[in-house]
Amino acid sequence: MEAVAAARAAFLSGRSRPLKFRVQQLKALRRLFTEHEGEIAAALKQDINKSQYDMQLYELIGIDSEIRLATDRLAEWAAPRPVEKNLLTLSDQVFIQPEPLGVVLIIGAWNYPWAVTIQPLIGAIAAGNAAVVKPSELSENSSRLMKELLPQYLDKEMYPVVTGGVPETQELLRLRFDHIFYTGNSTVGKLVMEAASRHLTPVTLELGGKSPCYIDKDCDITIACRRITWGKYTNCGQTCIAPDYILCEPSLQDRVVEEIRQALQEFYGNDPLTSPDYVRIINERHFKRVVGLMEGNEVAIGGTTDQSQRYIAPTVLRDVKPDAKVMQEEIFGPLLPIVTVSGLDEAIRFINEREKPLALYVFSSSSRVVKRMIAETSSGGVTANDVLMHYTVPSLPFGGVGNSGMGRYHGKHTFDQLSHLRACLVKPLALEGLNAMRYPPQGPTQLRRARFFMQTQLCHCPRPACACAVLASITALGLLIALLLVLLKDPASS
Repeated sequence: MEAVAAARAAFLSGRSRPLKFRVQQLKALRRLFTEHEGEIAAALKQDINKSQYDMQLYELIGIDSEIRLATDRLAEWAAPRPVEKNLLTLSDQVFIQPEPLGVVLIIGAWNYPWAVTIQPLIGAIAAGNAAVVKPSELSENSSRLMKELLPQYLDKEMYPVVTGGVPETQELLRLRFDHIFYTGNSTVGKLVMEAASRHLTPVTLELGGKSPCYIDKDCDITIACRRITWGKYTNCGQTCIAPDYILCEPSLQDRVVEEIRQALQEFYGNDPLTSPDYVRIINERHFKRVVGLMEGNEVAIGGTTDQSQRYIAPTVLRDVKPDAKVMQEEIFGPLLPIVTVSGLDEAIRFINEREKPLALYVFSSSSRVVKRMIAETSSGGVTANDVLMHYTVPSLPFGGVGNSGMGRYHGKHTFDQLSHLRACLVKPLALEGLNAMRYPPQGPTQLRRARFFMQTQLCHCPRPACACAVLASITALGLLIALLLVLLKDPASS
């Protein structure tokens, strides 16, 4: 594919390596969103009925924050990173040097077509890579606009946009990249990983899964349900870290249903179909899939649909059985099943018997309950007494584990994920006597000295005035004296 070949040639030219170039590209990208906000809003409205407010809250604010963070911190992120030495390397420069990987393929998703495509691109630019951007064909208006706008602001050869459907994606995956960043479902994620394996290409897979939400009896149910309602029905449930199902004791179920009903009334009024803040299902295929998941379950709230508008009302399903169809796959729609459990122990067992989720939520006023849920389960991320919010913290790595994905991004984590952290040691051509312990002929004395010098670690601390650094300096001085004594005892080795 010509776009990939051009991106490779552009990267090999070396022009993306200077930090000045990267910052210039990042600032240009930021201008794109400032100058074309109206067109982006119109595309999102057509694709998924997303409101102007939702566009800002869930797409543009995060992008702007990531760009500003990357431009502000790029010099720090890209600088050599000193590490601890041992006594054997005391006189050497020992550091990690981040370097660009090469050409990155970014395969975006349709549910947040700008945020989940552009945020990895920000990290790719910051790390000095070229990047081929493949937006989702399902959000066709956003995809078309992205292809039109990105070349107007970014280096056309370095950051090409490739549009199209499955055939175009398959063609891209047959080519060699230096990293593939995919956001989507686990079924396609496996195909991406299989294709990448043919070239030994590393991958970041941001997948999904059934993110559980445990409501403990010892919590403010009203607040818990209000926050859960927001997180579940935002974007019509089409969020990879939306609460997928609720776990609670049977005695709480009626109260939970009623509190969610009141929160829905507050958020979307009597008829969510007429609410400007309620999004639509992306296409008819997904509409039919989500509607099919309701079959055989008791509807406590909602359940109404309108295929002509791809509308599914905010829906709560009660007394859902663990083997129900709706519990066998990620819902990715506005259905919220409630599964009853006897308490925390059963909730933990229930979660651990299933694939590791992308997110896990627990609501409780007891720190013991929260700590147990964190300690005794595994998930990509955890938020206690809220939902989705860990995604908004750029210092936290965002990513999955097991079936919910691999790799991480956001802020510096994206930079590191899309960089090669190169181990570097620069040794002076002096103190050759110190190397005698590694040269043959060898014996017990050389081995004893090697063990001492190799196993004595010198702490590296970024704050030179801290107690750790002071102690390290004193230790280093003592070890230098010891080294001199060793060399004086055996002058032949110097």
